[in-house]
Amino acid sequence: MMMVSENSMTIKVTPPTEGLFDLMIFARHADSQDPYNWVCSYQIQCLEPRKGEKLPENPFHFWGLHQKVRDFGIEESSHKGELLVAPQGTFLLTFQTSRPLIAMYELVNKDLDAALIKKCMAAQVEEDKLSCHVLCPFQGYYRLSVFVKDLGSSTFRNVANFLIHCLRPINQNELFPSGLSMHCGSGTSSSGHGLSNPSHSAPIITTKLGKCNITFHAPPDMEMAASLSKDKVISTKYPLERYVLVTHLRAKVSVCVVLPESGVYKVGLFGRNKDHTDFVHICDYILRCFTDPSWPPFPRTYSLWRRGCVLLEPRAGVLQEQSWVRFRVKVPKASQAVVLGQEKTVLQQTTKEVWEGDVFTGPAGMQVKLAARFNQHCSSLEVLLAFEVESGSPASLGWSG
Repeated sequence: MMMVSENSMTIKVTPPTEGLFDLMIFARHADSQDPYNWVCSYQIQCLEPRKGEKLPENPFHFWGLHQKVRDFGIEESSHKGELLVAPQGTFLLTFQTSRPLIAMYELVNKDLDAALIKKCMAAQVEEDKLSCHVLCPFQGYYRLSVFVKDLGSSTFRNVANFLIHCLRPINQNELFPSGLSMHCGSGTSSSGHGLSNPSHSAPIITTKLGKCNITFHAPPDMEMAASLSKDKVISTKYPLERYVLVTHLRAKVSVCVVLPESGVYKVGLFGRNKDHTDFVHICDYILRCFTDPSWPPFPRTYSLWRRGCVLLEPRAGVLQEQSWVRFRVKVPKASQAVVLGQEKTVLQQTTKEVWEGDVFTGPAGMQVKLAARFNQHCSSLEVLLAFEVESGSPASLGWSG
Protein backbone atom coordinates (compact mmCIF):
# COMPACT_ATOMS: atom_id res chain seq x y z
CA MET A 1 0.00 0.00 0.00
CA MET A 2 1.60 3.22 -1.20
CA MET A 3 0.68 6.65 0.16
CA VAL A 4 2.24 9.72 -1.46
CA SER A 5 2.05 13.31 -0.21
CA GLU A 6 3.70 16.42 -1.67
CA ASN A 7 7.11 15.63 -0.15
CA SER A 8 7.01 12.10 1.25
CA MET A 9 6.02 8.53 0.45
CA THR A 10 5.06 5.60 2.66
CA ILE A 11 4.85 1.98 1.54
CA LYS A 12 3.28 -0.79 3.63
CA VAL A 13 4.09 -4.32 2.53
CA THR A 14 2.31 -7.54 3.59
CA PRO A 15 4.12 -10.51 2.02
CA PRO A 16 1.72 -13.31 1.09
CA THR A 17 4.01 -16.12 2.33
CA GLU A 18 7.18 -16.55 4.36
CA GLY A 19 10.44 -16.14 2.44
CA LEU A 20 12.68 -13.53 0.86
CA PHE A 21 11.14 -10.79 -1.31
CA ASP A 22 12.54 -7.99 -3.48
CA LEU A 23 10.81 -4.60 -3.28
CA MET A 24 11.73 -2.31 -6.19
CA ILE A 25 10.76 1.37 -6.14
CA PHE A 26 10.32 3.48 -9.28
CA ALA A 27 9.68 7.23 -9.48
CA ARG A 28 9.29 10.18 -11.83
CA HIS A 29 8.57 13.88 -11.49
CA ALA A 30 4.94 14.55 -10.57
CA ASP A 31 4.29 16.64 -13.70
CA SER A 32 6.16 14.32 -16.06
CA GLN A 33 4.76 11.82 -18.54
CA ASP A 34 8.16 10.13 -18.97
CA PRO A 35 8.64 6.47 -17.99
CA TYR A 36 9.25 5.70 -14.32
CA ASN A 37 12.91 5.27 -13.33
CA TRP A 38 14.14 2.67 -10.87
CA VAL A 39 15.52 4.47 -7.79
CA CYS A 40 16.17 1.79 -5.15
CA SER A 41 15.43 -1.74 -3.94
CA TYR A 42 14.91 -3.48 -0.61
CA GLN A 43 15.06 -7.11 0.40
CA ILE A 44 12.32 -8.13 2.81
CA GLN A 45 12.57 -11.36 4.75
CA CYS A 46 9.20 -12.58 5.99
CA LEU A 47 9.48 -15.10 8.82
CA GLU A 48 5.76 -15.49 9.41
CA PRO A 49 3.11 -14.18 6.95
CA ARG A 50 0.21 -12.12 8.22
CA LYS A 51 -2.99 -14.10 8.26
CA GLY A 52 -6.09 -12.26 7.25
CA GLU A 53 -8.46 -11.33 4.49
CA LYS A 54 -7.00 -10.34 1.14
CA LEU A 55 -7.26 -6.62 0.44
CA PRO A 56 -9.35 -5.42 -2.52
CA GLU A 57 -7.55 -4.63 -5.76
CA ASN A 58 -6.59 -1.00 -6.38
CA PRO A 59 -5.91 -0.19 -10.07
CA PHE A 60 -5.02 3.40 -9.16
CA HIS A 61 -1.78 2.34 -7.38
CA PHE A 62 -1.90 4.85 -4.50
CA TRP A 63 -3.96 4.85 -1.29
CA GLY A 64 -5.21 7.81 0.70
CA LEU A 65 -5.29 11.25 -0.92
CA HIS A 66 -3.66 12.09 -4.26
CA GLN A 67 -0.43 14.04 -3.73
CA LYS A 68 -1.81 16.93 -5.84
CA VAL A 69 -5.29 16.81 -4.34
CA ARG A 70 -5.36 20.61 -3.85
CA ASP A 71 -4.88 21.17 -7.58
CA PHE A 72 -8.09 19.20 -8.11
CA GLY A 73 -10.04 21.54 -5.80
CA ILE A 74 -9.93 19.53 -2.54
CA GLU A 75 -8.87 21.65 0.45
CA GLU A 76 -9.54 19.33 3.40
CA SER A 77 -10.65 15.74 3.93
CA SER A 78 -12.39 14.28 6.96
CA HIS A 79 -9.97 11.35 6.65
CA LYS A 80 -6.38 11.59 5.47
CA GLY A 81 -4.99 8.09 6.11
CA GLU A 82 -5.43 5.08 3.89
CA LEU A 83 -7.37 2.94 6.41
CA LEU A 84 -10.85 3.88 7.60
CA VAL A 85 -12.72 1.83 10.20
CA ALA A 86 -16.51 1.40 10.13
CA PRO A 87 -17.29 -0.29 13.48
CA GLN A 88 -21.08 -0.29 12.89
CA GLY A 89 -21.11 -0.65 9.10
CA THR A 90 -21.69 3.06 8.40
CA PHE A 91 -19.26 5.73 7.36
CA LEU A 92 -19.36 9.41 6.34
CA LEU A 93 -16.62 10.88 4.15
CA THR A 94 -16.50 14.65 3.56
CA PHE A 95 -14.27 16.99 1.55
CA GLN A 96 -14.03 20.77 1.83
CA THR A 97 -13.56 22.18 -1.68
CA SER A 98 -12.05 25.41 -2.99
CA ARG A 99 -14.55 25.57 -5.85
CA PRO A 100 -17.80 23.79 -6.82
CA LEU A 101 -17.10 20.20 -7.85
CA ILE A 102 -19.08 17.12 -8.84
CA ALA A 103 -18.03 13.77 -7.39
CA MET A 104 -18.43 10.13 -8.29
CA TYR A 105 -17.64 7.19 -6.02
CA GLU A 106 -16.67 3.55 -6.57
CA LEU A 107 -17.12 0.98 -3.80
CA VAL A 108 -15.50 -2.45 -4.19
CA ASN A 109 -15.83 -5.56 -2.02
CA LYS A 110 -15.49 -9.23 -2.93
CA ASP A 111 -19.13 -9.97 -1.94
CA LEU A 112 -20.78 -6.88 -3.45
CA ASP A 113 -22.76 -7.27 -6.68
CA ALA A 114 -23.85 -4.45 -8.99
CA ALA A 115 -27.36 -4.21 -7.52
CA LEU A 116 -26.18 -3.94 -3.91
CA ILE A 117 -23.47 -1.36 -4.71
CA LYS A 118 -26.16 1.12 -5.82
CA LYS A 119 -27.78 0.84 -2.39
CA CYS A 120 -24.61 1.45 -0.38
CA MET A 121 -23.80 5.10 -1.15
CA ALA A 122 -25.59 8.46 -0.94
CA ALA A 123 -23.71 11.49 -2.30
CA GLN A 124 -24.31 15.17 -1.56
CA VAL A 125 -22.88 18.07 -3.59
CA GLU A 126 -22.69 21.51 -1.97
CA GLU A 127 -20.94 24.71 -3.10
CA ASP A 128 -17.86 24.13 -0.96
CA LYS A 129 -18.36 20.57 0.30
CA LEU A 130 -18.68 17.01 -0.98
CA SER A 131 -20.14 14.23 1.19
CA CYS A 132 -20.61 10.51 0.76
CA HIS A 133 -22.56 8.33 3.18
CA VAL A 134 -21.37 4.71 2.90
CA LEU A 135 -23.11 1.56 4.17
CA CYS A 136 -21.23 -1.76 4.43
CA PRO A 137 -23.49 -4.85 4.18
CA PHE A 138 -20.61 -7.34 4.66
CA GLN A 139 -17.81 -7.68 7.17
CA GLY A 140 -14.29 -7.18 5.82
CA TYR A 141 -12.38 -4.78 3.60
CA TYR A 142 -13.69 -2.35 0.96
CA ARG A 143 -12.02 0.05 -1.44
CA LEU A 144 -13.71 3.43 -1.81
CA SER A 145 -12.35 5.44 -4.74
CA VAL A 146 -13.27 9.10 -5.20
CA PHE A 147 -13.38 10.95 -8.54
CA VAL A 148 -14.08 14.66 -9.03
CA LYS A 149 -14.52 17.10 -11.90
CA ASP A 150 -15.23 20.81 -12.28
CA LEU A 151 -18.78 21.79 -13.21
CA GLY A 152 -17.87 22.57 -16.82
CA SER A 153 -15.52 19.61 -17.30
CA SER A 154 -16.33 16.25 -18.85
CA THR A 155 -13.50 14.25 -17.23
CA PHE A 156 -13.52 12.78 -13.73
CA ARG A 157 -10.11 12.41 -12.04
CA ASN A 158 -9.21 9.99 -9.25
CA VAL A 159 -8.34 12.03 -6.13
CA ALA A 160 -8.48 9.46 -3.32
CA ASN A 161 -8.62 5.72 -2.61
CA PHE A 162 -9.53 4.59 0.89
CA LEU A 163 -9.41 1.16 2.49
CA ILE A 164 -12.48 0.67 4.69
CA HIS A 165 -12.51 -2.04 7.34
CA CYS A 166 -16.06 -2.96 8.36
CA LEU A 167 -16.15 -4.65 11.74
CA ARG A 168 -19.92 -5.16 12.00
CA PRO A 169 -22.05 -5.00 8.82
CA ILE A 170 -25.32 -3.12 8.59
CA ASN A 171 -28.60 -4.99 8.13
CA GLN A 172 -29.35 -5.26 4.39
CA ASN A 173 -32.95 -4.13 5.06
CA GLU A 174 -31.48 -0.78 6.12
CA LEU A 175 -29.53 -0.10 2.93
CA PHE A 176 -30.33 2.99 0.86
CA PRO A 177 -33.10 2.78 -1.75
CA SER A 178 -31.91 2.07 -5.28
CA GLY A 179 -31.92 4.72 -7.99
CA LEU A 180 -30.42 7.59 -5.98
CA SER A 181 -28.92 10.42 -8.04
CA MET A 182 -25.55 12.06 -7.32
CA HIS A 183 -27.51 14.99 -5.81
CA CYS A 184 -28.92 13.88 -2.44
CA GLY A 185 -30.09 16.49 0.04
CA SER A 186 -29.86 20.20 -0.64
CA GLY A 187 -26.88 21.58 -2.52
CA THR A 188 -25.75 22.98 -5.85
CA SER A 189 -28.64 21.35 -7.74
CA SER A 190 -31.41 22.71 -5.50
CA SER A 191 -29.82 26.19 -5.27
CA GLY A 192 -29.27 26.17 -9.03
CA HIS A 193 -33.05 25.78 -9.45
CA GLY A 194 -33.71 28.75 -7.16
CA LEU A 195 -34.52 26.81 -3.96
CA SER A 196 -33.14 28.15 -0.68
CA ASN A 197 -33.53 27.82 3.11
CA PRO A 198 -34.12 24.04 3.14
CA SER A 199 -35.74 22.59 6.25
CA HIS A 200 -33.53 19.51 5.78
CA SER A 201 -30.06 20.04 4.31
CA ALA A 202 -28.72 16.52 5.02
CA PRO A 203 -29.86 13.79 2.60
CA ILE A 204 -30.93 11.26 5.26
CA ILE A 205 -34.09 11.89 7.32
CA THR A 206 -34.95 9.46 10.12
CA THR A 207 -38.48 9.61 11.52
CA LYS A 208 -40.06 7.68 14.36
CA LEU A 209 -43.54 9.03 13.62
CA GLY A 210 -43.46 7.90 9.98
CA LYS A 211 -43.97 11.35 8.49
CA CYS A 212 -41.99 14.48 7.67
CA ASN A 213 -42.35 17.85 5.97
CA ILE A 214 -39.57 19.07 3.64
CA THR A 215 -39.75 22.78 2.84
CA PHE A 216 -37.82 25.23 0.65
CA HIS A 217 -38.15 28.89 -0.19
CA ALA A 218 -38.92 28.94 -3.92
CA PRO A 219 -39.21 31.58 -6.66
CA PRO A 220 -42.79 32.58 -7.58
CA ASP A 221 -42.63 30.95 -11.03
CA MET A 222 -41.34 27.61 -9.70
CA GLU A 223 -43.65 24.58 -9.71
CA MET A 224 -42.55 21.45 -7.90
CA ALA A 225 -43.56 17.80 -7.91
CA ALA A 226 -42.42 14.88 -5.75
CA SER A 227 -42.25 11.10 -6.00
CA LEU A 228 -42.04 8.44 -3.29
CA SER A 229 -40.55 4.99 -3.92
CA LYS A 230 -39.46 1.92 -1.96
CA ASP A 231 -37.63 -1.17 -3.18
CA LYS A 232 -39.94 -3.69 -1.48
CA VAL A 233 -43.52 -2.64 -0.74
CA ILE A 234 -45.09 -5.20 1.59
CA SER A 235 -48.75 -4.39 2.10
CA THR A 236 -49.74 -0.97 0.82
CA LYS A 237 -53.29 -0.67 -0.51
CA TYR A 238 -52.77 2.59 -2.39
CA PRO A 239 -49.94 3.62 -4.76
CA LEU A 240 -47.02 5.36 -3.02
CA GLU A 241 -47.66 8.57 -5.00
CA ARG A 242 -50.72 9.07 -2.79
CA TYR A 243 -48.49 9.41 0.30
CA VAL A 244 -46.86 12.67 -0.88
CA LEU A 245 -48.58 16.05 -1.00
CA VAL A 246 -46.90 19.15 -2.47
CA THR A 247 -48.23 22.55 -1.35
CA HIS A 248 -47.13 25.82 -2.99
CA LEU A 249 -47.44 28.95 -0.93
CA ARG A 250 -46.36 32.49 -1.87
CA ALA A 251 -42.61 32.10 -1.35
CA LYS A 252 -42.46 28.58 0.01
CA VAL A 253 -43.03 25.03 -1.15
CA SER A 254 -43.85 22.19 1.24
CA VAL A 255 -43.45 18.47 0.49
CA CYS A 256 -45.40 16.51 3.10
CA VAL A 257 -44.70 12.76 3.26
CA VAL A 258 -46.54 10.13 5.32
CA LEU A 259 -45.53 6.46 5.32
CA PRO A 260 -47.85 3.46 5.06
CA GLU A 261 -45.27 0.99 6.46
CA SER A 262 -41.75 0.82 7.88
CA GLY A 263 -38.64 0.78 5.71
CA VAL A 264 -36.33 3.00 3.69
CA TYR A 265 -37.85 5.28 1.03
CA LYS A 266 -36.59 7.63 -1.67
CA VAL A 267 -38.25 11.05 -2.02
CA GLY A 268 -37.48 12.54 -5.43
CA LEU A 269 -38.02 16.27 -6.00
CA PHE A 270 -38.67 17.72 -9.46
CA GLY A 271 -39.28 21.26 -10.69
CA ARG A 272 -40.11 23.44 -13.66
CA ASN A 273 -40.63 27.16 -14.28
CA LYS A 274 -42.84 29.08 -16.69
CA ASP A 275 -40.28 28.69 -19.50
CA HIS A 276 -40.34 24.86 -19.40
CA THR A 277 -43.17 22.39 -19.86
CA ASP A 278 -41.29 19.34 -18.51
CA PHE A 279 -40.26 18.71 -14.94
CA VAL A 280 -36.52 18.14 -14.33
CA HIS A 281 -34.97 16.25 -11.43
CA ILE A 282 -33.62 18.42 -8.61
CA CYS A 283 -32.51 16.15 -5.77
CA ASP A 284 -33.35 13.08 -3.69
CA TYR A 285 -33.93 12.52 0.02
CA ILE A 286 -33.69 9.23 1.92
CA LEU A 287 -36.48 8.69 4.44
CA ARG A 288 -35.94 6.01 7.10
CA CYS A 289 -38.54 4.70 9.54
CA PHE A 290 -38.17 1.48 11.55
CA THR A 291 -41.19 1.84 13.82
CA ASP A 292 -44.57 0.60 12.56
CA PRO A 293 -46.35 3.53 10.88
CA SER A 294 -49.66 3.10 9.05
CA TRP A 295 -50.71 6.55 7.93
CA PRO A 296 -53.59 6.84 5.44
CA PRO A 297 -52.81 8.30 2.01
CA PHE A 298 -53.51 11.87 0.95
CA PRO A 299 -56.40 12.47 -1.46
CA ARG A 300 -55.76 11.98 -5.14
CA THR A 301 -54.79 15.31 -6.74
CA TYR A 302 -55.75 16.50 -10.23
CA SER A 303 -53.94 18.90 -12.55
CA LEU A 304 -55.74 22.05 -11.36
CA TRP A 305 -54.55 21.48 -7.78
CA ARG A 306 -51.50 23.73 -8.09
CA ARG A 307 -49.82 26.87 -6.71
CA GLY A 308 -51.76 28.49 -3.87
CA CYS A 309 -54.09 25.53 -3.23
CA VAL A 310 -53.93 24.45 0.42
CA LEU A 311 -55.68 21.45 2.01
CA LEU A 312 -56.41 22.27 5.65
CA GLU A 313 -59.06 19.64 6.47
CA PRO A 314 -59.35 16.70 6.03
CA ARG A 315 -55.71 15.81 5.36
CA ALA A 316 -56.36 12.08 4.96
CA GLY A 317 -57.56 10.80 1.60
CA VAL A 318 -59.61 7.99 3.17
CA LEU A 319 -62.83 9.00 4.94
CA GLN A 320 -64.95 6.95 7.34
CA GLU A 321 -68.36 5.88 6.04
CA GLN A 322 -71.60 7.50 7.21
CA SER A 323 -69.85 10.33 9.06
CA TRP A 324 -69.67 14.11 9.02
CA VAL A 325 -66.34 15.58 7.91
CA ARG A 326 -65.26 19.20 8.09
CA PHE A 327 -63.77 20.48 4.79
CA ARG A 328 -61.46 23.53 4.79
CA VAL A 329 -59.43 24.40 1.68
CA LYS A 330 -57.86 27.34 -0.10
CA VAL A 331 -58.43 27.49 -3.86
CA PRO A 332 -57.17 30.75 -5.42
CA LYS A 333 -59.25 32.31 -8.22
CA ALA A 334 -62.19 29.96 -7.57
CA SER A 335 -65.62 31.57 -7.72
CA GLN A 336 -67.25 28.52 -6.09
CA ALA A 337 -66.08 25.37 -4.29
CA VAL A 338 -68.27 22.30 -3.79
CA VAL A 339 -67.91 18.76 -2.47
CA LEU A 340 -69.56 16.05 -4.59
CA GLY A 341 -70.50 12.90 -2.71
CA GLN A 342 -73.79 11.28 -1.87
CA GLU A 343 -75.03 14.84 -2.02
CA LYS A 344 -73.64 18.10 -3.36
CA THR A 345 -72.35 20.40 -0.61
CA VAL A 346 -71.56 24.01 -1.47
CA LEU A 347 -68.66 25.34 0.64
CA GLN A 348 -68.74 28.86 2.04
CA GLN A 349 -65.80 31.26 1.78
CA THR A 350 -64.57 32.96 4.96
CA THR A 351 -62.91 36.37 5.25
CA LYS A 352 -59.53 34.58 5.21
CA GLU A 353 -60.34 33.11 1.76
CA VAL A 354 -60.87 29.61 3.13
CA TRP A 355 -63.68 27.51 1.64
CA GLU A 356 -65.29 25.44 4.37
CA GLY A 357 -68.32 23.32 5.20
CA ASP A 358 -69.53 20.05 6.76
CA VAL A 359 -69.89 17.08 4.41
CA PHE A 360 -71.63 13.74 4.97
CA THR A 361 -69.47 10.95 3.53
CA GLY A 362 -72.15 8.38 2.71
CA PRO A 363 -71.66 4.61 2.29
CA ALA A 364 -68.35 2.79 1.87
CA GLY A 365 -67.09 2.27 -1.67
CA MET A 366 -67.97 5.68 -3.07
CA GLN A 367 -65.72 8.65 -3.81
CA VAL A 368 -66.03 12.18 -2.43
CA LYS A 369 -64.64 14.85 -4.76
CA LEU A 370 -63.68 18.45 -4.20
CA ALA A 371 -64.48 20.57 -7.25
CA ALA A 372 -64.37 24.27 -8.07
CA ARG A 373 -65.75 26.71 -10.61
CA PHE A 374 -63.19 29.23 -11.90
CA ASN A 375 -65.45 31.19 -14.26
CA GLN A 376 -68.67 32.74 -12.99
CA HIS A 377 -70.13 32.65 -16.49
CA CYS A 378 -69.40 28.91 -16.97
CA SER A 379 -71.43 26.21 -15.27
CA SER A 380 -68.77 23.47 -15.45
CA LEU A 381 -66.95 22.29 -12.33
CA GLU A 382 -63.29 21.22 -12.29
CA VAL A 383 -62.34 18.31 -9.98
CA LEU A 384 -59.35 19.11 -7.74
CA LEU A 385 -59.21 16.27 -5.17
CA ALA A 386 -60.76 12.82 -4.71
CA PHE A 387 -61.28 10.96 -1.41
CA GLU A 388 -62.20 7.29 -0.83
CA VAL A 389 -64.93 6.33 1.63
CA GLU A 390 -64.27 3.12 3.55
CA SER A 391 -65.83 1.18 6.41
CA GLY A 392 -64.15 0.51 9.72
CA SER A 393 -62.90 2.46 12.71
CA PRO A 394 -60.41 5.32 12.32
CA ALA A 395 -57.64 3.04 13.62
CA SER A 396 -58.34 0.37 11.00
CA LEU A 397 -58.31 3.04 8.28
CA GLY A 398 -54.79 3.97 9.20
CA TRP A 399 -55.08 6.79 11.73
CA SER A 400 -53.01 4.85 14.30
CA GLY A 401 -49.65 5.82 12.73
